[in-house]
Amino acid sequence: MASFYATRILPRIIDSACGQPAMTKLRSRYVSQAQGKVLEIGIGSGLNLPHYSSAVESITGVDPAEALTVKAASRAGKILARVDVIGVSGEEIPVTSASFDTVVCTWTLCSIPHAEAAVSEMYRTLKPGGKLIFIEHGRSDDIKIQKWQRRLEPIWKVIGGGCHLTRRADDLVQGGGFDLLAFESGYQPGPKFASFMMHGLATR
Repeated sequence: MASFYATRILPRIIDSACGQPAMTKLRSRYVSQAQGKVLEIGIGSGLNLPHYSSAVESITGVDPAEALTVKAASRAGKILARVDVIGVSGEEIPVTSASFDTVVCTWTLCSIPHAEAAVSEMYRTLKPGGKLIFIEHGRSDDIKIQKWQRRLEPIWKVIGGGCHLTRRADDLVQGGGFDLLAFESGYQPGPKFASFMMHGLATR
C-alpha cells in the first residue's frame, strides 16, 4: 500500500516544484515544437499541456501516478487537442510501434525506475524521422558537484519519489539509438546538486 507521503504529499511537491518559472520557460521553448500525434512520457499533472501548439493533433500521456494524472485530466480540458492518459510507467507502453510524430519527455528520466527501457520504448513508438523532445536534470559536468550528487542521491530518491541526481539524459538518449539534433546543458536557479539541466531534440 502506498504511503500517505507518496499519495498525498509528494504529488503536491512535484506539481509545485516542476511549475517553477525557469522550468516553465523551458517547457514553453521546447514543448511548443511538438506536432502531429504526440506521446508524452511522464505526463504527471499536465504542466506541459498549456505549451502545446495548434500543430498537435492528439496527446497520449503515460504516467502511473494517479494522484498527478487527475490534475492532468483537469488541465486537458483547457486545450484543443484530444488528450488520453494511460496509467502505466514508461518502460512498457501498450501502443503500436512507429505511431507517433513526436515524443515528449520532461523531468521523467530522473525518476523512472528503468530509464534505458523507457528510452527504448520512446524509440520504438516514434515514427522514423520523428522528433524526441527532452528536458531533464541530472549529473553535472562539475566534478565537485558530482561528488555531492552521489552522496545525496540515496536520500534524494526517498524524498523525491525515486528521483536520481546522477543520470545523464544525453547518454540515455544516444544509448537508446537516437541521433541528437540539438543539445544544451547548464544550471537553472536552485541548488546546484539538483538544478543541472539537459535539454534538446533528437530523432530516430
